[in-house]
Amino acid sequence: MGKIYITGLEVDTLIGVYDWERVRTTQLLLDVTLDVDLSAAMQSDDVADTVDYAKVAECIVKVGEESTFELLEAFGSKVMDAVLANFSVASITLKIVKPKILPNAQTVAVEMRKERN
Repeated sequence: MGKIYITGLEVDTLIGVYDWERVRTTQLLLDVTLDVDLSAAMQSDDVADTVDYAKVAECIVKVGEESTFELLEAFGSKVMDAVLANFSVASITLKIVKPKILPNAQTVAVEMRKERN
């Protein structure tokens, strides 16, 4: 097993509880950790034997474009479900950072994890 990391992925999505958050998209920053069997790719040097992180990023951005959640937790669950459904990963850990949403804090973030059933 190994890990693939995608950090600081910029995802624009409509998210928020308050009316003023619902009028335009917000840019979120996502940190993604994928638990993946990397043994075949370590031997073959072939992208077909691993998880293509560019395609994972595309998948996540698409979820953001199509989503209108109120909560980061619900958005995160949808992102994790999409990655688990479309890529051969054992588990995903996702940290979602919402910058400049509180006047006295730089960011708010949630972190969650799902495993393949």
